[in-house]
Amino acid sequence: METVIKQKIKQIKKGDHAAFEDVVTFYQNKVYQICFRMIGNKHEAEDLAQEAFIRAYTNIDRFDEKRKFSTWLYRIATNLTIDRIRKKKPDYFLDAEVKGTEGLNMYSQLAADQALPEEEVESLELQTYIHKEILALPPKYRSVIVLRFLDELSLQEIADVLEIPVGTVKTRIHRGREALRKRLRHV
Repeated sequence: METVIKQKIKQIKKGDHAAFEDVVTFYQNKVYQICFRMIGNKHEAEDLAQEAFIRAYTNIDRFDEKRKFSTWLYRIATNLTIDRIRKKKPDYFLDAEVKGTEGLNMYSQLAADQALPEEEVESLELQTYIHKEILALPPKYRSVIVLRFLDELSLQEIADVLEIPVGTVKTRIHRGREALRKRLRHV
C-alpha cells in the first residue's frame, strides 16, 4: 500500500489535488485515533486530525519521498497534539461549586449512567480509568505509550514519528510503563 501512497504523493506534488483526498481517506481513522488517544477528547481529536492533514498538504513539498509517508503524517499529528496538551489548561473543576447555588458542585450536574450488565460496566470503568491514567502521564511518556500499545507501532516507527533514537523510545516506554504501573498498582 505504501507504493500506492507514494504514487499519490507524486501526483499531489504535480498539482493533482484530488489525489490528496485518497490519502486522507486512507489515513483519517489512524490519525484521528492517535490524536484521540493522546488528548482524550473527541472534538479536539477531530480538530487536530484535520489540522494534521492541512499541515501535511501545505508542506507536501517538504516530504522526503525516501521515507514512509505514514511516519511523517503521524509525526505531524503527534506534534500538534503534544503542542495542544502543553497549551491546554483546565476550564473547570468538577468539585467547584456552581455559581448561584449553595452546596451544589459540578458532579451533581453530570447525567446519571444507564444501567448496564455488571461485567460491561466494570470493563468500561477499567478502560476509562486506564485511559485517564495514560492521559495523566507526562507527554513524552504518554506519546510513546499510546503509539506503542494503543496504535501498535514498532519501536522504529515510533522513533521516526517522534524523531528520537530507538534507544530513547525504549527508555521512555520502560519509564512510561513503570509510571503507569505505579499509578495502577491498586487496581
